Amino acid sequence: MRVFPWVLVGTIVLAFTVEPRPLVAAPPQNQEYQQYPQEGTGAPDLREVVEQIFALGNQARAQAGVAALTWDPALASAALQHCRIMAAGGPISHQYRGEPDLGSRAAQAGAHFGLIEENVGLAPSAAAMHQGWMQSPGHRKNMLSPEVDHVGIAVVYARGVLYAVADYSASVESLSPMQVEARVASLVRASGVSILRDPTLARSACAGDHDLLRSTAASPAWMIRWQNADLAHLPQDLVKQLASGNYRKAAIGSCPAQNGGGAFTSYRVAVLLY
Repeated sequence: MRVFPWVLVGTIVLAFTVEPRPLVAAPPQNQEYQQYPQEGTGAPDLREVVEQIFALGNQARAQAGVAALTWDPALASAALQHCRIMAAGGPISHQYRGEPDLGSRAAQAGAHFGLIEENVGLAPSAAAMHQGWMQSPGHRKNMLSPEVDHVGIAVVYARGVLYAVADYSASVESLSPMQVEARVASLVRASGVSILRDPTLARSACAGDHDLLRSTAASPAWMIRWQNADLAHLPQDLVKQLASGNYRKAAIGSCPAQNGGGAFTSYRVAVLLY
């Protein structure tokens, strides 16, 4: 039985903990911010605090020559839920007893990602929070990582200090099976191979784990199935086969990702070559 290669996106979760110059930026206008518990007068404007942390982070990335982060409401929602738990008491942490892990929290909030990282901390101000993260190697690495492109930030005010959570991700589009097939087809077609209109057999191959080679008259000469978050590139084994010039047609099928992806967004694809 032939073994088919799998290409799995790196599901990296980096987690670090804390200890921290205002700017102007604009995350969402309708993001929920909550002071927990209420401290009466003197409580800071949490929207402004979040805007400052967001802006300071992007300023630091610009100075490091890294692209700015885009605000992600789903990540912000996940960060807020965790921040409320963190501010309720006890030492700051990335996960508490009975709480889902970072990837699961973000996925449940609706985020789609191939990589996710988190900074947590407490400090008296936005500037102090940012400074603390910049001075901590782990936090700084997360904030300035060129691999992430989205962020969601939440802040809670309790017992006279600010608790903050910043979730960073390498975002992944949410695509339907037909959209996935179209993406892969455009890459395969660029090699000069034509795409068969009927994806039925390829979809069956995608969902199964059986070898279709020489099993029926319609069997392909070569096939591959893989699971990945990156649809911008084909697996190298497939690239080599397409470059060989031995094939004229291809069938492409997508199906739901199988075990191994966890909370991370990934796509499962099969390509049959004829």
